[in-house]
Amino acid sequence: MSKIALIIQREFNQRVRKRSFIIMTILMPILMAGLMIVPVLIAQYGSSPSAAREIVVVDSSGVVAPALRDEQGLAFTATAMTYDSARMAPQYSGAFGFLVVGPQVVGNPSELTLYTRESSTLAIENNIREQVRRAVYQKRIEQANVPGLDSILERLQVYPVLTTYRLDARAGGEGAARESSSAISMGVSYALGFIIYLFIFIYGAAIMQGVIEEKSNRIVEVIVSSVKPFQLMMGKIIGMALVALTQFAVWVVLIGGTMLAIQHFALGCADAMPAELTTAVKSLDGIFLLKMAGAFLLFFTGGYLLYASMYAAVGSAVENVQDTQQLQLPITIPLFLAVVVMMNVMHDPTNTVAFWFSIIPFTSPIIMIARIPFGVPAWEVALSAVLLYATFLLIVSLAAKIYLTGIFMYGKKPTLGEMLRWIRYKG
Repeated sequence: MSKIALIIQREFNQRVRKRSFIIMTILMPILMAGLMIVPVLIAQYGSSPSAAREIVVVDSSGVVAPALRDEQGLAFTATAMTYDSARMAPQYSGAFGFLVVGPQVVGNPSELTLYTRESSTLAIENNIREQVRRAVYQKRIEQANVPGLDSILERLQVYPVLTTYRLDARAGGEGAARESSSAISMGVSYALGFIIYLFIFIYGAAIMQGVIEEKSNRIVEVIVSSVKPFQLMMGKIIGMALVALTQFAVWVVLIGGTMLAIQHFALGCADAMPAELTTAVKSLDGIFLLKMAGAFLLFFTGGYLLYASMYAAVGSAVENVQDTQQLQLPITIPLFLAVVVMMNVMHDPTNTVAFWFSIIPFTSPIIMIARIPFGVPAWEVALSAVLLYATFLLIVSLAAKIYLTGIFMYGKKPTLGEMLRWIRYKG
């Protein structure tokens, strides 16, 4: 077995046997599910306060007060008092606020004022505004004195349902089409792009931390007596890559199994589901998933190898994590920039910014994987991948020279200029 293979095996076994790795591999899918479910539960059960807020209604028009209904944590109480009298009345001392409705509110809906003893919220104001709108709308219909006007207006309302098809020969020949969903494309785009960013950031930093620890403990001096520094660096990078891919594979099995179960259930209950959700579920065909899995492996691996080599070089140049802040900046800026651009890409994956950021190797792993769900010409994917791996080969050769010098440097924090000079050393 080659020396690099032995280092890969050591790194892999050392990482995957850690309790933290096992716990996070199992818990992360649960946490991801929680991130999707908890906001829904909060919106459903946390939007209403434990006690209803009383709103005293001073209605000079006689139109609004009878139409108000208690809902969403609000309780309306109509009064014949004036606003000043109601505000000072003992029976309303605990009221949250007072809604004053002008006598001409039907003709002038701006005759509406809310006074509150505590800070109001957008939900409260929207609730009141909508209820008043319905009351005034109904009154205006009555004043129009047109028989059946309400039902006529309702029939005139239009609620378009847009079904999207993508022309695809796989659907059954030339000119055939299959149902698609931009929501699913956007969701897959964001998820995979963010996962690549997260994995590169976490595992790149882990390699840097590992190199710093070995250097600080002088373990590296013992190791390089048997292997070359370049072999050590490559073994650590590839070993950590296998750890990351193993973790991701477990996540795919757990999350993918859940998605397939949901898809099977959803298709079986399609009649009871909204049309948009049924379309989204149907668009998750097997070929699409396989294409995305292959693209993810291609660009995740290339992106990880590119950045991991730079993180390893930074780790070899310092003696503690605190000294890495300045040296990490040129590495992290392209990653953060890619995440920012990814949000724009999901809305328009064909614009010039999206194209160039998916070609530039330092941002292409995130941006290209974010574009692929929407459909990208094969030549663009191939060009992006070739440039990515070619840049990795260039960067890893330069990083190896920094690594070769850096792991033997102690007692001094190098600058970026010094690290660039190390590249010119002949070793």
